[in-house]
Formats: sequence, C-alpha cells, structure tokens
Amino acid sequence: MAARGACDPPGPGASLRRLVLLLALSVSALAAADASGVFEVQRKFTRHGDGGEGHLSALREHDGRRHGRLLAAIDLPLGGSGLATETGLYFTRIGIGTPAKRYYVQVDTGSDILWVNCVSCDGCPRKSNLGIELTMYDPRGSQSGELVTCDQQFCVANYGGVLPSCTSTSPCEYSISYGDGSSTAGFFVTDFLQYNQVSGDGQTTPANASVSFGCGAKLGGDLGSSNLALDGILGFGQSNSSMLSQLAAAGKVRKMFAHCLDTVNGGGIFAIGNVVQPKVKTTPLVPDMYAIILCQL
Repeated sequence: MAARGACDPPGPGASLRRLVLLLALSVSALAAADASGVFEVQRKFTRHGDGGEGHLSALREHDGRRHGRLLAAIDLPLGGSGLATETGLYFTRIGIGTPAKRYYVQVDTGSDILWVNCVSCDGCPRKSNLGIELTMYDPRGSQSGELVTCDQQFCVANYGGVLPSCTSTSPCEYSISYGDGSSTAGFFVTDFLQYNQVSGDGQTTPANASVSFGCGAKLGGDLGSSNLALDGILGFGQSNSSMLSQLAAAGKVRKMFAHCLDTVNGGGIFAIGNVVQPKVKTTPLVPDMYAIILCQL
C-alpha cells in the first residue's frame, strides 16, 4: 500500500468528532542506547475552569502572550481540548538532585534550556493556584549539585567562546527575555535529572543523568505571578544546551521526542528518545524548525 502524503485526504473511517494531536519531532539520527524516558503531562488549565467567561478570557490572553515570546523556534499550541477557545498549556513533573525533589515545569518546544527557580530567587512565586506545591531548588541542598563556571565547556559552547573577565570561579550566567515582558535570569548548575527509563517490554525503571540547567535567581513579568505559577520551564529547542541534546550526547537516549495528547480532558505523555506511535495520523515537519505545512483550513 502506498504511503499517504501529508496533504492527502483522510482515509475511510477517519473521525471528525475527536482530535488527537501527535507531535513526533525527530531532530537527528544520533546513535544512542535503546532507552527512552517518559514524563506524564498535565494540563495547565482545566477543561472548563470555573465555567465562566473569565476563565476563557484569561486562558486566551495567556496563550496570546505565550506565543508572542521572542524565541528562536516555533512554539506550537498544545491543546488538550478540541475547542479553539480552550487551548491550554502543559506541564510535566521531573525529579532533580540527590536526594531527588519534585519540580513542575512547563513543556516548551520554543525555548532551549531547562531552568527552575532557586532558593535565592528574587520575585519567584512561593505558591501556585494550579493546585501544585512549588519547590525551590537549592544547589547546596543536593549532594550532586555543582556550579557551572564560565570557563567550563558547557558555558563556552553556549556562548560561542569564553566570556570577558571570566575566571575559574565565576558562574556561567544566563538571562532570557520574552515578548510578553516576562524574564528569567540566573546561573547554570549541573545536577542529576531523575526520570523513568522505558525498556523494550514497555516496563519503566527509575534512571538518572547529569544535566546542566538554569538556577533562576530573578523572575519578571507573568512568570512571577502566583496565579499560574510553575517551578520553571523545560525547553525542547534544538540547541546543544537543551536537556534532550545533553541526554543524547551522553548516550542516554536518541535525539528525538514525542508529545501525545490524551482526551478532551487533557493529559497525555511526553516521551524522549522514542517516537510513540499509537493509531493516529502524523504529518511531516518543516526541516530545521518544529512546524508543519498547513494544506487546508
């Protein structure tokens, strides 16, 4: 049977009642172990909220600002509902440190680095209205946490060279500003990321890997609001500083990931190192960016 093209009409039995979106984002064919990691994904907004127009207005306004961020790649809307007025954002739970602590981070294909709020943060929210408990990362509270200095390879590669006035004890700093006026700044640290590794028989076992990520020392704009606060952002951009690129370079996973949304109630899975292929239709991506070609509307 010939393969169906991206813009070919749907085959027999295609359902128009339920939309399930699969983003199978294959970045490269780096050789690595036959392991993959899976994170459980939750919706940042409930399907109906409080049932009022205020909820939908806040959701649309937030999404509009979100997609206005000045980032290096395309940020696709990931909706847990098929209704255009109820597009939501998604977050997942990860473990960081030794002993591991739980952090809720927003899944973002439009930015590169993983960062979480640190204990010394200025302007970071201490509570969230999303029904989750926020955790502030403490590099000194983790047995495996280490400061990334500006002369280390991660920092040199990230900035394309050694920064001026860099010394062997100077931290590798970062600063990110977004189009909605929000911002984060801090310094890079290295620690163990805890995740579930999936074997060939579908079983999961705890695993960890050393990754470098941002320790947020200052937040600005909406990122500091308690209304929709999370512990940080998990970027899945294509740069070498992303968590996925680091795991692939270490031979932990293949450099690919898949995000499969669940029902209209939200939820789903976010798999790294493997493209999960349930019985849904996929579409090819535009090379060099996480985008698709829209054939009809």
